[in-house]
Amino acid sequence: MADNPVPDSRPAPPPGPAPERMERRAALLLVLLLVLVVGSALYLLYARGAFEATQRVVLVADDSEGVTVGMDLTFSGFPIGRVRRIELAADGSARILVDVPKKDAHWLRTSSIFTLTRGLVGNTNLRAFSGMLSDPPLPEGATRKVLAGDATAEIPKLVAAARELVANLTTLTASDSALAGSLANVQALTAKASGQGGLMSALTGDPKDAAKVAQLLERTNQLVARLDALVGRTDGVVARADAQVFGQQGLVPEVKASVQQLQALLGDTRATLKRVDAVLEEAQGVAKNVRTATTDLDTLRGEVEASLRKVDQLVGEINRKWPFKRETELKLP
Repeated sequence: MADNPVPDSRPAPPPGPAPERMERRAALLLVLLLVLVVGSALYLLYARGAFEATQRVVLVADDSEGVTVGMDLTFSGFPIGRVRRIELAADGSARILVDVPKKDAHWLRTSSIFTLTRGLVGNTNLRAFSGMLSDPPLPEGATRKVLAGDATAEIPKLVAAARELVANLTTLTASDSALAGSLANVQALTAKASGQGGLMSALTGDPKDAAKVAQLLERTNQLVARLDALVGRTDGVVARADAQVFGQQGLVPEVKASVQQLQALLGDTRATLKRVDAVLEEAQGVAKNVRTATTDLDTLRGEVEASLRKVDQLVGEINRKWPFKRETELKLP
């Protein structure tokens, strides 16, 4: 008896896609992948500013250690440019070519300063400083010198200064140094000050001199007390003098009364002088009258003298005539 095969009750798998369809899907996937890669590259270029209008600035440094392509140029902590290329100049200096977007180029002026600092820990920083924003803008392709600051360059100087400081401290704290001698002298002075005579004996160096200084201080205190008493007596004298001078029965009221009497006397004198002025005016009038009378008397006197001369001539004429002539000559025996 032959075995009969049992028929398979499982459903048949669906027919597979055609090879052309599979190729189309693979090509579409490759194109999509290529678009994604190109889009990502374009986005990265856009994010990097590859399609943005820029301005070239050339920075010259002694060396380009720590500077890399793509490094940012910062202004007040914000990136405003990017290093595109580093070149070696003919004189051995490093030329750092920086592209600055046009929208940020207004922060750079002709007076701007560029610095390149290298820290002990961390990256190298390329910074720009513009103190006068009112200066003209930095032109396209301008070349500027970079001020480099390297913190590691100060380490040898710092080590040398520290070594010198340690040497000075060693010399200062030595047993035969001036500081040790000064401390010994201070210790000796403290010992003397704590002994007999106290600090005064330590200062003078002799107990007898310290006693003399104490006596001098005591006498000075006595002198001060006497001066206080003298000042008190002087205050009393000043008070009495004040009462005698400015009191009701003092000198000042009497002087005021005398001044008032003198003012009254001066008033009487002014009145008397006014009356004298009137009398003088009257005397001046009388003098004018007397002057006129004197002129008349002079004329009268001239006439009298003329008459007397005529009489004299007449008498002379009579005397020359005889018998009235007389001998006037005197004869001596």
